[in-house]
Amino acid sequence: MVLHRKALESQLVSVLQGCTNLKKVKEVHAHIYRNDLHQCSYVITKLIRVLTVLHVPVESYPRLVFSQVQNPINPFLWTALVRGYALKGPLSEAFRLYASMRTEGIGPVSFMFSALFTACGAARDATLGAQVHAQTVLVGGFESDLYVNNTMINMYVKCGSLHCARKVFDEMSERDVVSWTELIVAYAKSGDMGSAQELFDGLNVKDMVAWTAMVTGYAQNAMPKKALEFFERLQNEGLEADEVTLIGAISACAQLGASKYANWIRDIAENSRFEPAKSVLVGSALIDMYSKCGNVEEAHNVFSRMKQRNVFSYSSMIAGFAMHGRAHAAIELFYEMLKTETKPNHVTFLGVLTACTHAGMVEQGQRVFETMEKCYGVAPTADHYACMADLLGRAGHLEKALQLVQTMPMEPNGGVWGALLGASHIHKNPDVAEVASSHLFELEPDNIGNYLLLSNTYAAAGRWDDVSRVRKLMKEKNLRKNPGCSWVEAKNGMVHEFFAGDATHPEIGEIKKALDDLMERLKGIGYQPNLSSVPYDIGDEEKKRLLMAHSEKLALAYGLLVTDPGSTIKIMKNLRICEDCHIVMCGASKITGRKIVVRDNMRFHHFLNGTCSCSNFW
Repeated sequence: MVLHRKALESQLVSVLQGCTNLKKVKEVHAHIYRNDLHQCSYVITKLIRVLTVLHVPVESYPRLVFSQVQNPINPFLWTALVRGYALKGPLSEAFRLYASMRTEGIGPVSFMFSALFTACGAARDATLGAQVHAQTVLVGGFESDLYVNNTMINMYVKCGSLHCARKVFDEMSERDVVSWTELIVAYAKSGDMGSAQELFDGLNVKDMVAWTAMVTGYAQNAMPKKALEFFERLQNEGLEADEVTLIGAISACAQLGASKYANWIRDIAENSRFEPAKSVLVGSALIDMYSKCGNVEEAHNVFSRMKQRNVFSYSSMIAGFAMHGRAHAAIELFYEMLKTETKPNHVTFLGVLTACTHAGMVEQGQRVFETMEKCYGVAPTADHYACMADLLGRAGHLEKALQLVQTMPMEPNGGVWGALLGASHIHKNPDVAEVASSHLFELEPDNIGNYLLLSNTYAAAGRWDDVSRVRKLMKEKNLRKNPGCSWVEAKNGMVHEFFAGDATHPEIGEIKKALDDLMERLKGIGYQPNLSSVPYDIGDEEKKRLLMAHSEKLALAYGLLVTDPGSTIKIMKNLRICEDCHIVMCGASKITGRKIVVRDNMRFHHFLNGTCSCSNFW
């Protein structure tokens, strides 16, 4: 008889496990009653768990089932109901039930604590989570429970208390791969890659979650070389990267902008399960990568070969055309996309408006902006208004741009006022620059770029007293300018870095001689240094000396030295290219017959035969 009853209990639990709707559960519940098992904690515990999984409100059916158990002394039965409240709410009821259970003298099990920790993490309530932590200590016996400790770490991580999570980890007598990866991922997301790598190196068996955290962590924290170093280590371990890790590595290549790495990662992607022709995510990432590496043609090749395209692939390609100044191609692709079932999103419109901005296509940009919400249901955000302010401002319509900003339906952010300040600098309008900078100094008080742009705008207008005032303010706030830095890719794929005024490169003597020779040849075709590119009240000779030390000029000279004649020279710069360097690049492309591609912090410039793709509109 006992054996028959046990077999029946197991059968009903098994049937409950397979229930996918409430009607079926109620049928099984009827069988439970007919077989007099409604007091069986084992069966009722399973019933409550299944009801929770099916999203049945805890207060109604599960609570009623629990209340009909005459002597609920089974901790798993209590845990099932507490877990239901912990997952579905209200959380306060879960803790009231826990207190009632303790009053009844029933000891909790590990599943009880893991459910409460999970709920506290979801609620981002570290204080409540710490109280549960205290309970594990007071009750005792859970210090070495791996499952409880792992959910405790997860709770502290979700609540943003990384130091508490690390303390739990350090005090654990037993750890598994989940313990390690939980913290590695958390450190990577917080930007503490030093701590992430320390833990990663201490992990004996590294799973794909840990590898992914390191690759994407370094990529997202602007350390692309380290990201690729870890990705290469993963490859050397004979592991196949998953889609997320592969995209992280592609993102790192995009940041570096080096062809050597781009082609390497492309080969890996082509030979993986996520080849770009079939994976929309990998294909879109490669489009973005090749665009940022200065090869928009190859980006378009990837796009053309994709068997499936979505809004991300179209938006990546449109943005690629935009950053390279190919506005007509970007707009043509936008209208081609509209003929498909793919609907544009806010990123798509940012790409189109950016394309119009870089080409000075004011009327086209205004038409697109006006149709966003009316025709496509995409409400303009502050970023779209920033594009429009940039478009109008760069084209010289500063008053219109200011009026647009002042009548926006939302509060203008730093990007909007920054676009207006940048346009004011281009057109040497200190009055509008003052309006924009006054807002920026409130929104971004420590962004040195805003102070420098205002100072440079005053300098262009010859207002040296105002220049001194702004520079004094920068000094008082202890703001320091980021040094100009440029990278150039040698023919072996190695990337060489130069800072403004750099004299540390082992070949600096040859580089300066090459630059001097280039300048002499440029003077022969009429080059004169653009002294207004130096925003300091100093003598002309000193200005010329500073211009010669700009990082992109040093990178250009080195590129001419170490790359094959006729090959393209690719330079990346962390700041906006100055007017004098732009003139030099144009001239250098003419007298050397070389194509020179420069990526600054705004866009790409393709110099060929003495002209630039931006048509001097940047």
